[in-house]
Amino acid sequence: MAAAIAGGADAVYMGGRRFGARAQAANFSDGQLRSAIEALHSRGLKGYVTVNTLIKDAEMGDALSYVSFLEEIGVDAVIIQDKGLLQELQGFSVPLHASTQMGIHNPEGVGWAQDNRISRVILARELTLEEISSISSSTGMELEVFVHGALCYSVSGQCLFSSMLGGRSGNRGSCAQPCRKRYRLGEEEGHLLSTADLECLELLPRLRDAGVASVKVEGRMRSPLYVNLAARAYSAAIRRMDAGGPVADSRDLELLRAAFNRGHGPGHLLGGEVRNTEHADHRGLFMGTHRFVDGAARIEGLRPGDGITLFRGGKAGGFSVEGPDARAPFPLEDGDYDVHRTHDAEFSSILASLPTIELEDAPVRLPRRRPAAAPSERAPRRGELSMYLSSLRSLDAVIDICDRVYFEHNRHQPEAAEACAAAGKECVTIMPRFTPEVPEMPPGPVMVHDPGQARRHVGRAIYGSHHLNMFNGSFPSEAYQQTVSPELSADEIGPLLKRYHGRAEVMVFGRIELMVARDPGLPEGTLVDGKGFRFPVNVSHGSARILNSADLVLLEQLEDLDRMGVDSHGIDLRRRPHDLCRKVAEIFSQRDLDRRRELRRLCGKVTYGHHLRGVA
Repeated sequence: MAAAIAGGADAVYMGGRRFGARAQAANFSDGQLRSAIEALHSRGLKGYVTVNTLIKDAEMGDALSYVSFLEEIGVDAVIIQDKGLLQELQGFSVPLHASTQMGIHNPEGVGWAQDNRISRVILARELTLEEISSISSSTGMELEVFVHGALCYSVSGQCLFSSMLGGRSGNRGSCAQPCRKRYRLGEEEGHLLSTADLECLELLPRLRDAGVASVKVEGRMRSPLYVNLAARAYSAAIRRMDAGGPVADSRDLELLRAAFNRGHGPGHLLGGEVRNTEHADHRGLFMGTHRFVDGAARIEGLRPGDGITLFRGGKAGGFSVEGPDARAPFPLEDGDYDVHRTHDAEFSSILASLPTIELEDAPVRLPRRRPAAAPSERAPRRGELSMYLSSLRSLDAVIDICDRVYFEHNRHQPEAAEACAAAGKECVTIMPRFTPEVPEMPPGPVMVHDPGQARRHVGRAIYGSHHLNMFNGSFPSEAYQQTVSPELSADEIGPLLKRYHGRAEVMVFGRIELMVARDPGLPEGTLVDGKGFRFPVNVSHGSARILNSADLVLLEQLEDLDRMGVDSHGIDLRRRPHDLCRKVAEIFSQRDLDRRRELRRLCGKVTYGHHLRGVA
């Protein structure tokens, strides 16, 4: 915090010990937060606190008590992701900012946020400058955009990769970063899901012209040096921009890239490639490829006290230099090496100049708050079978068995709707996953993935997909039916349904989507990780969907879900062979536990997902 202030930040965002998206960081105690807000306000700066994880029903009271405390100490805003928490906070007075994890990416979504007492939207990081400008022109809402730091490959708030593979949920602040690992897809191999970091100094004038009110630098779990350099570079750039001069300063960029750099670029803002498939680790400032002979090379631009790291294939080693003549202090084979400056001689003086701020850590007693959502009188029922489909042949295979069809928005949708009407079955059109410009869907009910899509189609029967991240019974019951998050266990679904007053669906079969990326450059195929697990990749509507390597199968749990009062069992059969669709539909319709082995043989790998274990 002290480093950010010294660098010229206008506001600091930070997290407490709970409910923040950096659960593995030390974070601030409640007493330190109180002292930090006082320190910021005494300097004329603002302090925002993150409460930006998904909240379980058992945690809602504690979350509300925590926000009540934040309101009491005068935080300038609380940054939130959970839509149920948003509902519970409608009676509070503390300003609310929509986290980028909410995934708001269209004008309708911003309108929804405004209707729900949100004063600023931190937009999804997958938007282009033109799309941001379009959103800005349609609203008076304050818009904030990330401009520097790590960039997720998946659309904000929509990644289940870490969660499903290892139980560490990105939505709960514990992402294990599987996107930084090596994969194989067809003939390509490397860090295929790893993105270059954001670096948008030169785009500041265009962001201002697009109507952006605030630019945000990722500083959590970063070193004080990095935080100071980033704040210094961007605050100086804004001052130069306001004075009508050039925005970027080459020395600022040098220092920042040397401090941390896994590749850099404008992210999605210009609509280009965002991946850096060669490496996913910090390499520092690239100084070129140089030939070392007898362990030495001359590298112009180096000064005494700089540190360099050599790479050829893998890491060859790092050492300090006394100037342009670099000599390795370890045996080094003659040859060409990529040279990266990983320490700048100026770093020591910058660190020595940073101020410190002493924060008091007095004990704090939080006010007690209870959720406002009233209990639901939900009775047991036999859940309907709702099937997700993408082809007419699969539809023909299951239409006599299913109760409802969710059909992808593709060229076959009109025929699918006709076939369902003839069979007396409801046909729900599944909207595309990411829609900066929300399209009008064919007549009839629709399945939506974000609040903007729902707002665009008010007046229809709305089905909310699990991508809306329903995590608790306070979730708004605006849709005709809402799908529960697949990260919840059976022990957590039950309490949710005791508080939720709308219809609810639970996914019981299919390959759960682990990621959706705005990357049409990722080809369709099968992504293979280092352990040999195979993840199907489907591409449609400009987005790549990466699916789990195993099918979720909750056949044995159907009766328990019925007793909880689940209205619909979701069975995802998209892009699956029609004969498999038929057999899966028969087995689930008949609840034939004797055919479990056949089901496993048909699917290959199967999983209970989080139904038995949940996430921490």
